[in-house]
Amino acid sequence: MSLRDESDAATSTLKKIAADMSNIIESLDTRELNFEGEEVDSEVLNDPKGTVCIPFSAIYHTHGFKEPGTQTYLTGCPVRVRVLEVERFTSTKKVPSPNVYTIELTHGEFTWQVKRKFRHFQELHRELLRYKAFVRIPIPTRSHTVRRQSIKRGEPRQMPSLPHTAESTVREEHFSSRRKQLEDYLTKILKMPMYRNYHGTMEFIGVSQLSFIHDLGPKGIEGFIMKRSGGHRIPGLNCCGQGRMCYRWSKRWLVVKDSFLLYVKPDSGAIAFVLLVDKEFNIKIGQKETETKYGLQIDNLSRSLILKCNSYRHAQWWRQGIDEFIRKHGKDFLTDHRFGSYAAVQENTLAKWYVNAKWYFEDVANAMEAAKEEIFITDWWLSPEIFMKRPVVEGNRWRLDCILKRKAQQGVRIFVMLYKEVELALGINSEYSKRTLMHLHPNIKVMRHPDHVSSSVYLWAHHEKLVIVDQSVAFVGGIDLAYGRWDDDEHRLTDVGSVKRMAAVKSVSTTNLASAAESSECVPLQSQALSPESHLFQRNADDAPDISKMKGVGKPKKFSRFSIYKHLHKHGMHHADSVSSIDSESNKGSIRSLKTGVGELLGETRFWHGKDYCNFVFKDWVQLDKPFADFIDRYTTPRMPWHDISSVVHGKAARDVARHFIQRWNFTKIMKPKYRSLSYPFLLPKSQQSANELKYQVPEAVHATVQVIRSAADWSAGIKYHEESIHNAYVSVIENSKHYIYIENQFFISCADDKVVWNKIGDAIAQRILKAHRENKRFRVYVVIPLLPGFEGDISTGGGNALQAIMHFNYRTMCRGENSILGQLKTKVGDKWINYISFCGLRTYAELEGKLVTELIYVHSKLLIADDNTVIIGSANINDRSMLGKRDSEMAVIVQDTETVPSVMDGEEYSAGKFAQSLRLRCFRVVLGGSDLSPEHQDPVCDKFFKEVWISTAARNATIFDKVFRCLPSDQVNNLTQLRDFINKPKLANDDPVKAAEELKKIRGFLVQFPFRFLEEEYLLPSVGTKESMVPMEVWT
Repeated sequence: MSLRDESDAATSTLKKIAADMSNIIESLDTRELNFEGEEVDSEVLNDPKGTVCIPFSAIYHTHGFKEPGTQTYLTGCPVRVRVLEVERFTSTKKVPSPNVYTIELTHGEFTWQVKRKFRHFQELHRELLRYKAFVRIPIPTRSHTVRRQSIKRGEPRQMPSLPHTAESTVREEHFSSRRKQLEDYLTKILKMPMYRNYHGTMEFIGVSQLSFIHDLGPKGIEGFIMKRSGGHRIPGLNCCGQGRMCYRWSKRWLVVKDSFLLYVKPDSGAIAFVLLVDKEFNIKIGQKETETKYGLQIDNLSRSLILKCNSYRHAQWWRQGIDEFIRKHGKDFLTDHRFGSYAAVQENTLAKWYVNAKWYFEDVANAMEAAKEEIFITDWWLSPEIFMKRPVVEGNRWRLDCILKRKAQQGVRIFVMLYKEVELALGINSEYSKRTLMHLHPNIKVMRHPDHVSSSVYLWAHHEKLVIVDQSVAFVGGIDLAYGRWDDDEHRLTDVGSVKRMAAVKSVSTTNLASAAESSECVPLQSQALSPESHLFQRNADDAPDISKMKGVGKPKKFSRFSIYKHLHKHGMHHADSVSSIDSESNKGSIRSLKTGVGELLGETRFWHGKDYCNFVFKDWVQLDKPFADFIDRYTTPRMPWHDISSVVHGKAARDVARHFIQRWNFTKIMKPKYRSLSYPFLLPKSQQSANELKYQVPEAVHATVQVIRSAADWSAGIKYHEESIHNAYVSVIENSKHYIYIENQFFISCADDKVVWNKIGDAIAQRILKAHRENKRFRVYVVIPLLPGFEGDISTGGGNALQAIMHFNYRTMCRGENSILGQLKTKVGDKWINYISFCGLRTYAELEGKLVTELIYVHSKLLIADDNTVIIGSANINDRSMLGKRDSEMAVIVQDTETVPSVMDGEEYSAGKFAQSLRLRCFRVVLGGSDLSPEHQDPVCDKFFKEVWISTAARNATIFDKVFRCLPSDQVNNLTQLRDFINKPKLANDDPVKAAEELKKIRGFLVQFPFRFLEEEYLLPSVGTKESMVPMEVWT
């Protein structure tokens, strides 16, 4: 026999002996084992020195209950014991221990109670004696060695004695001494680490690894129960439906927290289910209710969970313990809130708005950089390679995938949920986004949902755009972290990469960013730093760079308004708005970028790289797996600017946003078999009690009252009843507005006919205007929507079927047919509607390679402002898809100001909200030109502003654009025949560019009147036989 065989045989023999010894010890009569105070002969390990607090990230590192070395208790903090009361239960049967002791335990900030009988103390005592003897025996297994080593040499292990008197013989007058004896016994046990850390002791006092985590809130009741499988409300999740033969029972450790329950698998410590407290939360006991002897049924909107207890009294304790604890600490979650929202109104919440993605992306990047534990992201579309800070001056440091990889390497857990598109219909390639992110680091987990076939959800989408950092800062709005979204208030049409300085400035050496960015490594871009003193252009034109040596410039320009060279020579560098920061010490040089009055660029940089330079009405995205390759020619086609709104909230409101994400994540994990593995953990909501302990705060936020509202349903969030609190909030704010409503939205599909369209927003607007007319009061409604829907299609030939279908419903809401807003108004007030409501779009122009170009600005915002004191910002469009709750999933916040500033409304003094008014003024500044402090913008209701500024600017701009570019859509085109004639007529921009440039100087801002009569004689719904006509009508509404 070889040595190897011998050693194998010896090992297997040892294992057998070890197993036998374990069994013998488990069954020993403990009365024979009462030896005291001997030392364990082994190497000893010191207690880990740690902070008193257990970090929240511990929830991702749970261990099996019997594994040695798991941290359960707070370091260096005693467990205090008080036996509060004794209940004596009498029954017809002879019960050996009729007394039940209520024991209150305190550990740090946590206080909880357990109920135990004397026999439970006896069982614990016997078990600890067994354990003490077991530890003395050097069984050669790894886990046993670790267990022995974890007990310090010289550590006291003298077992305290338990009273011997039988329980039934103790008289009532002796109860207090009995209580004191048990109190002392338990106190002594819990002072000795060897016994305190034993799993039997932890079970006795009802603690686990999740008990003392500060951010999970106060400690509720915990213990072992048997739970029954099934009970999910979502079809397809229960084996064979609700059949009684089909379920199975499993032993689990149940943990009750202030806003949720969870249960854990004892062998692995893995969290196996999380049940959120909500308005349907309810507990029933009894055979009749639960179909189980000693059963306990816990219901919420997502599941009906059935548990089995040891006795009816045991079930009563559980019900009472859970019920009292939740009512005390989680009452906010038990009721429906305003507008039918799942979330309460949170006062004194820090909030901030964003107009356009430049500042939003920067704040999101900074918040992610500050993350300590978790980052949650959910988007309709996510592009991993977008740059969050532009112009790019630090290489790839602020590229989204690089930020996430960096944070994951630091130990932050990152959870991303993407909408899984129907690939035939959309080209957003979420599969590529998922693959790219998952390859970065194991701490990044990505889910896609829905599975269209298994869930039979073909028509609806997850449309929220959320970024949540450590569950305490939540960004909510309309901006996906995706291509085409980054823009600033200038809404530039061109980005040809600007001027490359060759002869003129010899000291400058820069690296071409596009090629650097092709490398997916997160390496800072190296280039020589520019000295702050060096002037690229002197005041005299003689020092100007030689135009023939400039790359990427195209033809010399003919007219002064557009010539970036003359502009720059004239003003010199001192007059630039902003120069990107220069860090000459670090030699991480920066690429100079200059923002001039024309909105052109100077320096070796681009704002939009590769796929980010886009015009999706001209051409939809293709080849997203090649992020840095252009897909449209930026030298001939202008980009489509993107106008959008977002917000950030902190504290309790951020916790509410996180709760929605957690609900969706946990639901998707249960729903899709591939996510059931432990590598996709269940997420736990942090407690509202610690919500205001902000470790990071977005700068410039103001205090306001905030409520989180959403559209959610069974398919999207796994809830029994759908929620349409965004729809309810919109209608309520419109009905209760006093002075004005300002709306920016990507769609405007409303005015219910209860056949095709159901949401009531358009009707609420019409009714509110009619009320103002009856009361003879001034009231204004401003609506800003995109001039064309965002679908690929050549509008010069009438656009595609999808584009026309959306146009049909937009026009049906605004001005066509008796259900439309203008239709309802004209029947009551005739032409006076013009004093109340204005519909506009946004458009801009530029010079591209010596040629004048124009393009609409795509309004993607989902914004409502009322009366300078109430704002709704979110992801929900004004259409049935977003508003009805049963369709697309959405998220928004309603912000009501508490801090006010003096202002004017309808010519009278008015206290305007800080948040709402500053947002309205910024929106007005962007669309009308001027500044945030333009005095003419202060009063949004007076005739002077409404007629002489708003209406007049929109009409003048529209007329000039029409004259210079013959833009579409246009009121001059009522049918497709006129369309062909219209586009064949000559344009001033081509025939006389100098005169055209003179005309364009008169344009202010971007605002243009919406053309009501465009294609009004055509039937715009998809014609029979087209693939669009086979799609249900709800897809468009």
